[in-house]
Formats: sequence, C-alpha cells, structure tokens
Amino acid sequence: MTQQGVRWTADQVLALAPDAASREAAGRLATAGPWSEVGSTDGGTVWGVCRGGGGGPYRTVVDVADASGPACTCGCPSLRYPCKHALGLLLLWTGGDGAVPEGEPPAWAERWVSGRREDAEAAAGTETAETGAAETEAAGAEAVETGAAGAEAAAGAAGDPSGSVSRTRDPVAARRRAERRAERITAGATELEQRLADLLRGGLAEAEQTGYAWWEETAARMVDAQAPGLASRVRELGSTASSGPDWPVRLLEECALLHLLDQGWLRRDRLPQDLAATVRTRVGLPATADGPAVRDQWLILAQYDSVDARLTTRRVWLYGTETGRTALLLSYGAAGRAPELTLPVGLSLDAELSTYPGGGRRRAALGKRFAPPAPVEIRPKGVTPSQALARYGRALRDDPWLESVPVTLEQVVPVPDGDSWQLADASGGTALPLTPAFGNRAGLWRLVALSGGVPVQVFGECGHRGFTPLTAWPAGPGQAVSLN
Repeated sequence: MTQQGVRWTADQVLALAPDAASREAAGRLATAGPWSEVGSTDGGTVWGVCRGGGGGPYRTVVDVADASGPACTCGCPSLRYPCKHALGLLLLWTGGDGAVPEGEPPAWAERWVSGRREDAEAAAGTETAETGAAETEAAGAEAVETGAAGAEAAAGAAGDPSGSVSRTRDPVAARRRAERRAERITAGATELEQRLADLLRGGLAEAEQTGYAWWEETAARMVDAQAPGLASRVRELGSTASSGPDWPVRLLEECALLHLLDQGWLRRDRLPQDLAATVRTRVGLPATADGPAVRDQWLILAQYDSVDARLTTRRVWLYGTETGRTALLLSYGAAGRAPELTLPVGLSLDAELSTYPGGGRRRAALGKRFAPPAPVEIRPKGVTPSQALARYGRALRDDPWLESVPVTLEQVVPVPDGDSWQLADASGGTALPLTPAFGNRAGLWRLVALSGGVPVQVFGECGHRGFTPLTAWPAGPGQAVSLN
C-alpha cells in the first residue's frame, strides 16, 4: 500500500517501463511462481526475491513512496531502469490478491531503503550549493530540446544573449561571450537565408537531385554558427525532400517556417518579449526556468519517450488541479537509456513548478516535492474538438513553430473515417482526425475498447497533423488509462 492506502494500477506501473521489451518481460514475471520472500509495507516499500534465468536469485526492492519519485534496486545485471524484475514485482503487488502480503521488511531491504532516504536528506542539505550546476545542466537540456546533439548543447551553455546560464559568474566575461555567440548566430542565419533563396530560385525539383549531402553540409554550417536549433530544422528539411506524395508542398511549408525563424532572429530586437524568448529557444539558445514557483496538486496526465540515435527525450504532462494550468516537464537520457524522471500516469504530485520563458510558458522545471505521488479522483477540464482547434490557432500567434498544444477533449467517441480514425463530438459537433502514427498503435484499440461507443474523456496533443491521444478516462468513475 502507498501512504494513501491505495495500490497503483497496472497501467501506472507499466508507464515506468523504459521500453516495450521491458513491459513484455515484466508481464511474464507478474505471477507468484518466480517469487519468494515477497512483502510490502503501507509506507510504500515492496520487496521480493526472484528466480533468475542466469545468475539469480535476484533480491529486488522498490520504494514507491519517496517524495523524489519511485526508485528500485535489483541484483540482476540489467542496464535498463527499472529492470523487468522491479516492474514484475510491482505488477504482482498491484493485484491486491494477497500475493504480496504486508509485513516487516527483511534486513537487506530495510538497509537499502534507509540508506537511500538518508542520502536524499544529505543531498537536500547541499542543494543550494549545487544550484549553479543544476542550472547549467538545464540549459544544455533546453538546447537539446531544440534538436541539438549533446555536444552542441554543451557548446550552447557557453553563453546566451537572453541573459541565461553562463559557465562563469563573471558577468562581464559572460556578456562578451554572449555577444560573440549572437554575432556567430546572426552570420549563420544570414548565410542560411541566402542558401534558402538559392534553393527556391533553382526550383524545388533540384532538392530531389542534390540528395541529403547538401542539407547535412548546411546543417554543419549552422552547428559552426552555434545555432543547433537551425541545424536540426535543416536536417528535417533534408528528410522531407522525396519523402512521398506531395513532398514539394511539405518542403515549401517547412522552408517558409525556417525563413520565418531566421527573420525572427535577425529582427529579435523588434519582437515582443515572449516571442523574442521563443525565437531564442527555437534557434537553440539555452534558458532557465525564471518563472515564480507555483505550488499545486499536479495531476500526472501523460508520460512518453521519443528516441533518436543520440538521445532519449521524456515528456511528462501535468495539470494543476487548483490553478488549471497545463505544464510540460522534459528529461533526457543518453541513447538507449531511459531518463531518470518517472511519474506514473493518473497520480497526483504535490510540488512546485517554475516555468521557462517563451510563448505560452508551458515548459516547466520541477522544484520541491512535498509528498510522493498519490491517487486522486480529479480529472482535467475538457473542451470540444472545435474549441481545441481554436486553442491551437491562438497558440500559434505566440509560437508559429509550435507542432501541437495539450488538450483534454470532453465527451468524444472514437469512430472510423475511411482508412483512418477520428474523435467525434458526442453532441454532434465537429471531429478531430487522429494523427496517422497513432492509427498504427495498440493504444488506438485500447481507446476503442475503453469507449465501446460511449463518450469518453481524452487527453492528448492537438496540432496541424491531427490529434494524438495519450490518456483516456472512461465514462463514469474509473482510473486513467495510458494509451502509449
């Protein structure tokens, strides 16, 4: 049991898994057969010994009640975190059928939990001294979010004309570095404008003939200019050319958005403050969460990872049950490794958040946590599909490069639309098409089964490609169901 006396659901446990293979393996370990010496406390500690296929048995302990987030340890050699044994033990625990009885933890489990919590208290005592380092790390992560590689992000932390993180506390040296970097970005943006003009003058058909090498060389020039955000968008243009039917239309649209970003940087002094901050972020400059800390009961709406060859990015959407604000947490891991931040969908977190600059101020940094995640019956407020589209339109005024906005749809039904699907307003109004990528996921059939033709509440991301469902709630009482 957690401190609130309510066990997690299986979906909340599986949301912790670093990949699909771990979820599948955990399902095979969610029975009493492989386990011995299992037990739990109402303080949120679960333990057990699992028979191993290799060098087992493996002692496994999970602490789900620590305010810093769920954590686990296991004797297995797996590099995944959490490993399949920790996930399988939690799935066994969620069953609530007496397979994991309450009791006193054995000495080996107690030692690990006590040591971890003592370390957390010691770390809290040094938090102030480490603030500068944490801000530098956050700045690098911000540059990575714009599409830069890890090395490019580290270079980005060297200086920021917006007044964000610097590697030194000497303000004069920091300002000079920021000015030099701004000059390099301006030179890169000017060169990129000329290259785009040459491309359009020669015709888009030439982009198909030149191949990817031209785009990669242009992206490398933007890296040299310390503009990783521009480099990332140029690489995306290279993948758009010859990418299927109507690729010239998509390429022209993306070129126009890149031209708009270039012009935004070159004229940033004339822009409103929030839009100028958005341009700096999109170009690839780091930023810090300078907004005031806001404490709330944050409902964990969704969590999902996106992976490329260099980086794993985890996105966690939160909803303030008192403020009504929706916030995005970003965390990062090296390629092949899951980020450390894990927040189970459907629970509520009593914590402080501080927002980053930019249009909409949706991205936030997680501050002090006052209690471990706990079950809650509250759901976010919903809107109709037409209201969701209007919300995305308004958001584009603050950030023209925005792919989507977070939206909760109220009273919608998943219905087929030819070869695709859409979410239709139960009252007979408009409908939102689902993004093509979601139509190929198992989450679609989970959503259809949850609805059964009855209106449901769905949280997801609404953008120009359609709506991507992430979490759904059934009609009437019921737990949140992750659709990832």
